[in-house]
Amino acid sequence: MAAVEQVELVVAHHERATLRVGDVFLKIDADQTRADREVEAMAMAPVPTPKVLWRKPSVLALAALPGKALGRLGEPSTASAAAWGAAGAAVRRLHDAPLPPWPGRGPDEFAAQLDYECDWLVTNSVLPVDIVTRNRRFAEPALRPWTPVFTHSDLQLCHVFTDGDEITGIIDWSEAAPGDPLFDLATLTLGHHDRLDDVIAGYGTDVDRDMIRAWWSLRSLLGVRWLIEHGYDPSTPGCEIDVLRSQV
Repeated sequence: MAAVEQVELVVAHHERATLRVGDVFLKIDADQTRADREVEAMAMAPVPTPKVLWRKPSVLALAALPGKALGRLGEPSTASAAAWGAAGAAVRRLHDAPLPPWPGRGPDEFAAQLDYECDWLVTNSVLPVDIVTRNRRFAEPALRPWTPVFTHSDLQLCHVFTDGDEITGIIDWSEAAPGDPLFDLATLTLGHHDRLDDVIAGYGTDVDRDMIRAWWSLRSLLGVRWLIEHGYDPSTPGCEIDVLRSQV
């Protein structure tokens, strides 16, 4: 009798779910527009992406990428400095590509969300007021006008796959849009601040490190409520709440 493939639940929350069956990932998304944009973004991106095997309403089948993730938030990364540099180079190629034809979030939208999330964190006593207040002050410089580039917009290090020192692909493009290039660099290095030099070396140009630190605070402040409401724990060592505390 042939071996039966196991079904692995990779991630699941109120908006989306991803299953793995052998070497195939099944992404289930009730928002068809978001799924359409993910496929279009992968086709446009000048970096390796998963192969689209088939599509049906609400389900997208993707081939697994070779290698393993660059790392995970809250865990030490065993990837080499060269692999982190290769990730920076891949991000630079993306940022140099033509913009996708749909709009992205601008500073005003981020500012409105920051107001809401900070109020929620304080009202619900999730974090001490001084931690929220000081990180908000650190975050606000990121809300300046920027020249938009093609951003992944959810470039967590677990979305970047490597084999040795080479990047084999980048996954989860549903948030891709025009945006601030430093947002991608900050997301990639969130919780792995010691790898920023390697990423910048691969990126190949000077970046405003203070602005990346501002995005570390901003992304963490914006993420805590969503994580809690979707069953994740942002207080896990090395994750968003630790990032906010370390910024102070």
